[in-house]
Amino acid sequence: MPRNLSTAIHRWAALAVCFLGVVQAADSEQWLRYPGKSGPGKGKRVILMAADQEYRSEQSMPMLAKILSKHHGFDCTVLFAVNEKGEVDPTMPVYPEKGKPFHEHHIPGLELLAKADLVLFFPRLLTLPMKERELIVDYIDSGRPILSLRTGNHGFHGALPYKINGKQVDWGNDVLGGSFMNHHGQWHADSTRGIVVPEMKDHPILRGVKDIWGNSDVYRTYKEGGHLPTGCTALVWGQPLLGRKPTDAPNPELEPLPVVWFKHWQTRNGRQARVVQSTMGSAHDLQCADLRRLIINAIYWGLGMESAIDAKRSVDIVGTYKPLEAGFNYAELGVLPKPVSAYR
Repeated sequence: MPRNLSTAIHRWAALAVCFLGVVQAADSEQWLRYPGKSGPGKGKRVILMAADQEYRSEQSMPMLAKILSKHHGFDCTVLFAVNEKGEVDPTMPVYPEKGKPFHEHHIPGLELLAKADLVLFFPRLLTLPMKERELIVDYIDSGRPILSLRTGNHGFHGALPYKINGKQVDWGNDVLGGSFMNHHGQWHADSTRGIVVPEMKDHPILRGVKDIWGNSDVYRTYKEGGHLPTGCTALVWGQPLLGRKPTDAPNPELEPLPVVWFKHWQTRNGRQARVVQSTMGSAHDLQCADLRRLIINAIYWGLGMESAIDAKRSVDIVGTYKPLEAGFNYAELGVLPKPVSAYR
C-alpha cells in the first residue's frame, strides 16, 4: 500500500473514532444514568420514562432512580421527552394548535429498552416517530415487566403499531387494564386517600405499606357501575377527599375506585408479562414514603424478586426533592424547557 494512502487511511480512522466519541458523548447527555450501588437489585437494569406534561415526571423519575440505585442496587436510566433543541420540554403540545406547526415528540435512548429488565412508563398523550413506537412495542411484546404511573395509562396519542391476531392492541385498556376516562372528583382541587384492599394486605407489593396519600385526584378507568377487567386485581382503592390535605374528610358523594392494580399481559408469542398500574404517582404524590415503597416493591415483584422485598429497606429520598406543582399554567409554575443535566 502506498505510504500516502496508508497515512490518509489512518487519519480518516482517527477522525472517525473522534467523531464516534463525540456522538457517544452527545447521546449520553440525552438521558441520565445512575449505576447501582450494593443491594438486591445489583445487575438489574431499570429504565424510567419521564414524558408527561402535567405531573412533573421530569423531577420525580430522577428522584426514584436515585433511591433505586443507592438503596436497592438497581442500575437506572431515566429517559426524557425532548424538544427539537434536545431540551427536556414538558410544555410541548399534545394536539395541533391552530396556526402553529405540530411537532412529534421524541424520546432519545429508546433503543436502551432492548436490554432493560423492567421499564417504568410515565408518558402522556405522545405522538412519537414510528421507529420509536416500534422500539416501545418490541419491549411491550417481550414478556418483560411493565410498570405504569398516573398518565401512563393514556400515554400515547399516536397508536402503537401493535396487533395480535389482526386486532389492534390498546395500550391503556388492553396492556395496562384501564385507560383514563375522566377525573373522579375535582381536578386539582381534591386529593386521594389510598385504602389497602384487606384481602390483599399480605401481597408482596404491599409489604410495609400502610399510609398512602397524594394530592392528585382519583382517575376513573371504567364506567360507573362497572369494575376492573377480568384478570386485574386491585391492591389499593382511592377515596377522594374534600380538599388537598391528608387530614381532609372523605367525599361522601364519591365512592372509592381502584388506583393500584396488577395483572399479566400475554404477548404475541404467549409470554406472560407482569404488569402494575398506579393512577397515583404525581411528583407530589411521591413525597409520600409509603407510595414510594409500593412503587419500589412493584419493581421487585415485576422482576420476580418478591422474596427480596424488605419492608425495612430504605425508600428515603436521596438529596433534595422539591417538585413543582402539577398543571399546565407553565409560566406561573416555573415550568420551562431545560437541558437533561438540570435534572441530575
